[in-house]
Amino acid sequence: MRVGAYVDAYNLYYGMRAHCGRGTSGWRWLDVRALLTTLIGERIGWCQAGARLDRVVYCTAAISARDNPSGHHDQDVYLQALRASGSVDHIEFGRYVTRVRRAPLAVQDRRGRPVLTRPSGPMMVKDRAGVDDPDATFMVSTAHREEKGSDVNVASLLLLDVLDCRVDAAVVVSNDSDLALPIRAARNRVPVGLVNPGTSYIAGELKATPTAGVGDHWWRQLTLMTAPATSFPTPQPATLGPPVGRDQPRCPPGVASTAVVQVSSTSTRPAPRGPGCS
Repeated sequence: MRVGAYVDAYNLYYGMRAHCGRGTSGWRWLDVRALLTTLIGERIGWCQAGARLDRVVYCTAAISARDNPSGHHDQDVYLQALRASGSVDHIEFGRYVTRVRRAPLAVQDRRGRPVLTRPSGPMMVKDRAGVDDPDATFMVSTAHREEKGSDVNVASLLLLDVLDCRVDAAVVVSNDSDLALPIRAARNRVPVGLVNPGTSYIAGELKATPTAGVGDHWWRQLTLMTAPATSFPTPQPATLGPPVGRDQPRCPPGVASTAVVQVSSTSTRPAPRGPGCS
C-alpha cells in the first residue's frame, strides 16, 4: 500500500514551537520522513495492508532574504538538509506577502483578549476644539509578513495524487480547518491519517469517524516526547554532504528530538484501495 504524506510546513513549525519553545534544541531539524515512518508503522491495519511511505510532499514558502536574513538562511539550510537526506520527495513553494497594516493599539488581558489602549494621565488626546478626548484611539502601523499558499498546495497535491491513483493511502500533517473539504473528499477514496502538530484540539471540521468513506482513517496529535530517530544531526551549513542513507543513524547523542504521538482509536482492518485504482 503506497502512502503519500502532505505536510503544511508552517503549521508543523508553529505547532512544534508551541510544544518545545524557542530555546529547545533539535526540533527545528526534524527529519520529516523518519517521523512519518514512525507514525505509519504504529498503524496495525495499515501495516497488515503492506503500507510503505512512498511520497513525502512538503509545502512551504520561502522567507524573504531582504526582510528576514537570518530566517531566510536558517530555512535554506533546513530545506537543503531535507533534500540532501531524501527526507522529502517534493517541496512545493507558496509565497510570502509583506505589507503594512494599521490597527488600534491594544494590550492583552489575563485571558489573552485585546483591550484597546485609551488616553489617560499625562497622555491625553485633544479633539479639534482643544477638549480632552478620553475615547480617542491610538492607531499604529506595523510590518506584517504572511505566508500564502501552503494550505492550497497541500489540498491540491493531495487530491491530484489520490485521483491519479498515485497513492493508496494518505497522511496529512496540518490542523488547518480550511483543508476540511479536500480531506473529506480524499477519505471517500483512500484511508487518511491526520496529524495535528499543535497544542490545540484537532479542528472540528477535520474530524470524522474511522469508518467514513472507505474507512481505516486515524488521527494523531504530536506531543513533546522522546523519539531520537526523528531529528537530523546538527547541520553544518557549509558541509551538508551527500544524502544520508536510510539505514544510517540520524540523531547523535545530545541532540534533542521532537516527536510525538497520542494513540487514538481506529479500525484495524486492512485498508482498501481507492475506487477506480488497480
